Amino acid sequence: MIAVYTITSGLHDEASVSRLSDEFLKNVFPEGDFVYRGADFADFGTHTLDLIYVRTGGAEGIFKALLPEMLARGTERYYLLTSGKSNSLAASLEILSYLRQQGLKGEVLHGSDAYVARRIQILATVQEARARLKDMRIGVVGQPSDWLIASQADPMAILDKLGIRMEEVPMEELLVEIGKADGAPAPADEQMAPEVRQAYPGAVKIYRALKALVERHRLDAFTLRCFDLLTTVGNTGCLALSCFNSEDVPASCEGDVPALLSMMIAHALTGVSGFQANPAQIDVETGRILFAHCTIPFNMVENWQFDTHFESGIGVGIHGIFPEGPVTVFKVSGDLKRHFIAEGELIGNQYEPNLCRTQVILQLRPEDARYFLTDPIGNHHIIVPGRCRELFEELL
Repeated sequence: MIAVYTITSGLHDEASVSRLSDEFLKNVFPEGDFVYRGADFADFGTHTLDLIYVRTGGAEGIFKALLPEMLARGTERYYLLTSGKSNSLAASLEILSYLRQQGLKGEVLHGSDAYVARRIQILATVQEARARLKDMRIGVVGQPSDWLIASQADPMAILDKLGIRMEEVPMEELLVEIGKADGAPAPADEQMAPEVRQAYPGAVKIYRALKALVERHRLDAFTLRCFDLLTTVGNTGCLALSCFNSEDVPASCEGDVPALLSMMIAHALTGVSGFQANPAQIDVETGRILFAHCTIPFNMVENWQFDTHFESGIGVGIHGIFPEGPVTVFKVSGDLKRHFIAEGELIGNQYEPNLCRTQVILQLRPEDARYFLTDPIGNHHIIVPGRCRELFEELL
């Protein structure tokens, strides 16, 4: 819920100010999706987003008097809404300058009605995402894969910055659950290869075993050292991860915690975990990049078919068709000190046998493509539909 509080100088005519304010709020909130608190700050800080509508000039002293009470409630950032009428912008700038002098953060929301409305929606979405991420628990099932030498995580930084707790879950515990789980017959798909049909019941057992771990450890997300399953049970976790990500439980491959954090942030902001993939081919001159991986959330693709896992040639991999259109490529580092965000277009899907099974072609800016060859955050990156740069940047 978005709440609007007001501060107004007594020097201004209330009837005139109210008339201008009502018109402004109707333009910024055409759906009326906010609660109006007026000058009563008793429950300030209890909503998804609290806005301080500076209605007139001369209100700076009122804000200064209210600030200790707001600080006592733990308010970290102050959003000052202004219509630009009655010297409200000048007052807002003075207030923001005062906040900066006190070492506090804030922002003046001012511009066209459309811009202000969009900015408020972004702020509300990010606040909701932060609330969802706080106190989440992620499981690391097995250790990160040996080749992820640059993809380590800092549990304390993750807890401090996002409120997310990490828990290690031994691979042995998963293997015990796989041994107890039931499989399921392969779907009636005439295009499914015999080796994939044979592997399907075992892939379902892996999914059900992971489900037991998620419930037992009360996990909101997890990453899996999936390549160990090739030698221990002769199967892969690709199908299971596709299922979990479609069921709103972010799950990453290869024990990659930074990739998982990126997927959790993406899910909290956009409602989908994103496609965890690595670049297979990069053309820095044109900005065209081919990304590929053997698992993708079912709720992100137009259709899919089952294949084997690429590197091993066994198990059940997913070849999905990702809708063409705007996308955002995103990644955070394991200590959350770095991030990469690039908007682009998904311009095609392909299906070459010598690559991981889901293969998408993205058009990025050449300078964004060059990042992968000069200063990448690991190899895995997350692709989500839509232009989401503003959301990711605001949260980070």
